[in-house]
Amino acid sequence: MEDLLRPIYQEKASHKNTLGILMIEKVVQHSPVTDTFNIVLFVIVQNAEHPVFIKHYAFHDQKAALHIVDEQKVREWILYGSNRKVIDWLLNGKILFDRNEYISNLRKELLEFPKENRKLKMGLEFAKLIRRYMEGRSFFEKEQFLDAYNHVLHALHHLARLSVIEHGFYPEVTVWNQVKNIEPQIYKLYEELIESEEPLYKRLELLFLASDFLIHSKLDVGASHLISVLETKNEPWSIFDMYRHHELEAYSIDLVIMLEFLVEKNVLSIETVHTKGQGIYHRYYFVEKNL
Repeated sequence: MEDLLRPIYQEKASHKNTLGILMIEKVVQHSPVTDTFNIVLFVIVQNAEHPVFIKHYAFHDQKAALHIVDEQKVREWILYGSNRKVIDWLLNGKILFDRNEYISNLRKELLEFPKENRKLKMGLEFAKLIRRYMEGRSFFEKEQFLDAYNHVLHALHHLARLSVIEHGFYPEVTVWNQVKNIEPQIYKLYEELIESEEPLYKRLELLFLASDFLIHSKLDVGASHLISVLETKNEPWSIFDMYRHHELEAYSIDLVIMLEFLVEKNVLSIETVHTKGQGIYHRYYFVEKNL
């Protein structure tokens, strides 16, 4: 099928704004990496009219997909982890075209995983972990055990991704294979949750106890990025200022729940300022200086 697609990717390679082309082949049936397609052509371009453009092709009983993506969108996916299979494509895809070694350099960057990118990604995973954990605990307390199970499973996934990032790797689609070798106690929690023969409420009860410890152990690395941003100015922050900050906007809806968690853990403190309303105060956040 590669021969049939050659005219397509050769034509794309002839465009001066094409930076690189990768080919990803399906290696197992129903592969999530290629969305079950036999072949994916991944074309990275500069200054595209559309950030993402996709075409699908068919030949006899096979199918192929063409993804043309602006490099800024690729960078966004890498930084925020919002399209996980792209990491797999970039690291493992076959290079068909590489203008000025663009893809080779991008691969090198992914493998080196710059520290600043790591800090942000750990912060985002930690914020998602806190939200899922707290929502799961809330459902557990209301004896909604299936909903609690769903949220705890997601919380463990974010904990696993956080661990992989902490050790200097990008979390891939097969994150549990990664974390099994990196931090086996997290993998063990996951195994116990899904495989134990204990009643569901008992499994959840034990997991919440263990998760409390693991979340606390990740507090420093998980909060590091947010703390470093808040320390860039000497006065307390309003929530509005945080949402407007370019480095914090990626936290999105998880920012507030992470702030409240850090206040509860005495990592952040609150300053209140009078408003015009009697007994009503503005609420501002600052970092405890003794940390």
